[in-house]
Amino acid sequence: MVPPRLVRRLVLVPLMFALTIVVGVATPLLLLIGLVASHGRHRFLRVAVIGVTWTVMECAALLASFALWIRGRTSDYDERHYALCGWFLRHVYAVSARVLGLTVEIQEPLNASADRPVIVLSRHAGPGDSFLIVHYLINVYGRRPRIVMKTTLQLDPTLDVMFNRLPNAFITGSAAPRGEAAGEIGRLAAGLDSRGAMLIFPEGGNFTPHRRVRAIRRLRRQGDHAEARRAGRMKNVLPPHVAGTLAAIEAAPMADVIFVAHTGADDLLSAGDVWREIPMTQPLRARWWRVPYEEIPETDRERWLYDWWATIDAWIAENRPESEAAPQPRES
Repeated sequence: MVPPRLVRRLVLVPLMFALTIVVGVATPLLLLIGLVASHGRHRFLRVAVIGVTWTVMECAALLASFALWIRGRTSDYDERHYALCGWFLRHVYAVSARVLGLTVEIQEPLNASADRPVIVLSRHAGPGDSFLIVHYLINVYGRRPRIVMKTTLQLDPTLDVMFNRLPNAFITGSAAPRGEAAGEIGRLAAGLDSRGAMLIFPEGGNFTPHRRVRAIRRLRRQGDHAEARRAGRMKNVLPPHVAGTLAAIEAAPMADVIFVAHTGADDLLSAGDVWREIPMTQPLRARWWRVPYEEIPETDRERWLYDWWATIDAWIAENRPESEAAPQPRES
C-alpha cells in the first residue's frame, strides 16, 4: 500500500534528507569499518560507498526538482526533468561501474530512424535492469521514455517526484485493474512523439522460477491452455501480459517495436545473492531487436508477441552463464 502523495511529500522526502545527514555523519566510521572488515573483495566497503553516494544523489536530485518546481511549468519543463533523470541515472551507472564492477555488453540494432517513436518491450530479471534500460534510452539514444512501473517505486522520494512529473504510468501488481492498466498504457503510447520511447515490462515483475510456475498455473486456471503450453516451453522468462502491450501498439501504429533480452543477473534473487556477487565478475549481456512498424502483423498479434518472447527465451538460454542455470521447480 503506497501512501497518498501528500503524505509521501511531507514524510518520505524529509526522511530522505534526515537519512542522508545520518549517513554523512557516519561516513568516516562506515568507511573505517569497511576497510577493517573487508577481506579480498571489500564487499562492506563497496556497499558503504554505494549507500553514501546514493543518499547524496537522492537529495541533490530532490533539491534540483524543487528548483524546477519553483521555476514553474515552462515550455521546457519536460525537457529539464528528462535532463535531471539522465543526470541521476548517468551517475548511478558510473558509480556502479567503478565500485561494483558493473559492465554491460549490448548487441543492438538502434540505427532505427530517429524520427519515429519506439515501443520497448523488455524482459524483467535481476536488480536494477529497468534503471539500466532507462539510462541507455535517455543518455545513449537521446530518447524520452514513458515508463510503465509498479506503484511501490513511489516509495523512493526521488523517483516519486521525478517520474510523477513526466508522462509515466504507475500500476498495481494485482490482476483486478488490468483492463484499466491497458487503457492507461494506450493513453501514454498515443502521445509519443518522434523522440518518444514507451518502455513496458510485459512480464509484470522480475523473473524467478517460482513466479514462472505460478504464472503458468494462473493461465491454466483462466482456461488459457494454449498460452500455458507455450509458457511451459519457455524456461527463462515469464509469460507476457498481452493486453497492455497490444494497447500500446494499437495506440502508436507508427512506432517501431524493440525487444530486449538480457542476462547476467538472473540469479540475484535476494540481498544475500547480491552480497555474494559483489564485485561483479561477469558482464551483463543484452540483445536488442528492432521490428519496424511496417513489419508488425495486423492480426494474431498475441501469437506474434509469444513468438518473440520465445526468441528472447532462446537467446537467454544460449547466453546465460552456467552458474545461473538454476533448477526449475515443478509446474504442476
